[in-house]
Amino acid sequence: MLIFLMLNGSESMAQNKFDIVVYGGTSAGVAAAIQSSRMGKSVALIEPTNRVGGLTTGGLGQTDIGNKIAIGGISREFYENIKTYYDDPANWKWEKRSDYIDGGQTRTEKGENSMWTFEPSAALKVYQGMMEKAQISMIYNERLNRMKGVKLKNGKIISISMESGKTFAASVFIDATYEGDLMAASGVSYTYGREANAQYGETLNGIQANILSTSLLGTVSKNGYNHNFLPGVDPYVKKGDPKSGLLPNVVDKPGLEGEGDKKIQAYCFRMCLTDHPDNRIPFAKPEGYDEINYELLIRNYEARKGPIREMYSYGSSLLPWINSSMPNRKTDTNNKFGFSTDYIGRNYNYPEGSYAEREKIIEDHRNYQQGLMWTLANHPRIPEEVRTEASRWGTAKDEFDREDGWQQQLYIREARRMISDYVMTQQNCEGIYVVNDAIGMGAYGMDSHNIQRYVDANGFVQNEGNVECHVKSPFPISYKSIVPKEKECENLIVPICLSSSHIAFGSIRMEPVFMVLGQSAATAASLVIDENISVQELDYRKLRKTLLKDKQVLGVKR
Repeated sequence: MLIFLMLNGSESMAQNKFDIVVYGGTSAGVAAAIQSSRMGKSVALIEPTNRVGGLTTGGLGQTDIGNKIAIGGISREFYENIKTYYDDPANWKWEKRSDYIDGGQTRTEKGENSMWTFEPSAALKVYQGMMEKAQISMIYNERLNRMKGVKLKNGKIISISMESGKTFAASVFIDATYEGDLMAASGVSYTYGREANAQYGETLNGIQANILSTSLLGTVSKNGYNHNFLPGVDPYVKKGDPKSGLLPNVVDKPGLEGEGDKKIQAYCFRMCLTDHPDNRIPFAKPEGYDEINYELLIRNYEARKGPIREMYSYGSSLLPWINSSMPNRKTDTNNKFGFSTDYIGRNYNYPEGSYAEREKIIEDHRNYQQGLMWTLANHPRIPEEVRTEASRWGTAKDEFDREDGWQQQLYIREARRMISDYVMTQQNCEGIYVVNDAIGMGAYGMDSHNIQRYVDANGFVQNEGNVECHVKSPFPISYKSIVPKEKECENLIVPICLSSSHIAFGSIRMEPVFMVLGQSAATAASLVIDENISVQELDYRKLRKTLLKDKQVLGVKR
């Protein structure tokens, strides 16, 4: 049975004491809590919202991973449990199992005992079942007091306090949030944004305004290929008139190629859409809708030279999104092309923002995306065949708590990143540097969504920051990259906001990998408790032995 703790601020510290406290009920947090329990440790999983699972239960049903051989342990168990869930005919309500065609970018191999595409609600049920079995102490709707909620003594976190006043003590803490809030509040070194290429000897970090760039090994990255405007899209409020001002979220210049900045790759909601008329909620015009926010979208359609389906030289599509099919006639809908679901340039303040500031950013993103969908389905300046196609779709009635079918979980692609004694970089992704203390494998390409929208030398609008560079083989992720510098904190592990450059994080930041790192973090925490040592003192040989026993994948043939 899943244990829900109702803790009162007046309760004694002893009643709130655990071996391990995991802050953040993301995919990494769930895996960390399950592994902690399996290793015989008392564990509390604290989730700031009312829904566990992060993006895995928040719309990202299309599993991005690359080479699936890199995924083992609890992460692999999750995808096997997804398959078991869908093997039950009772879980197919809106279509038959035999009618489902996996349209995901990562397809299940024939006869494989895992399934990599799923509805958010299915992921939630699977997670809840796994957590029930592990008897996890689950605490919902408790946010860390980021100003004074971390009590430190002699380089260790003694306890953390929530905004409600509830306090949790533990021997080891795991920050499994997308934002790295516990890490930051503990005084651990971190960064956000992009490093200059020169900082770590990279080629794909920093400002990437060139359409083509190359990796250190010569692999070509087509930076603007899938996610940029057609030629000739005017950026000014009044076409051809710079004095009229720039359209929303456009800047004059992108900055110097390869230089760093504090800008963040774009966020969006990974929408769960359906075209089933009995389960579809039509797209509605949001309050405060302003056509000018979508003028670039309209102009991009107007800039086409031929039929809509030949609008882009790299593929045909009526709609500016990727619709990956999920079971029960649903989708995982993600960003594509120059103007899409990514709200470019409107998230820069999110990593360091207060809770109130972040909520405003989240709501701003939701309003933008709702307006985008309404525009595509209804605006008279959008081509009729586009409106007809967009109108077939809507949010699903049976997935999320909100009446409009939208989720609460924004896709936080990147926020803070720790700076520890080892920083994962482009060289790790490309196999130039290979660490000897692996706790999991990355396998996805080095990937960044666009970061800013600017006026090019020809006076037209362009997007900047998109990078898509293939990784030839899975690569190991260092244990030292998930633990802080010893002088900063001895009992904290950070499996999501790990020590990594912007572009290396672009490969590592996949939900199945976060689960892998969450499990490894909990394994390390448990061993550290057994030996009464700091997380930095742990003998990697002991950690490796336990990880392999628990079916983690720590290496593959290159």
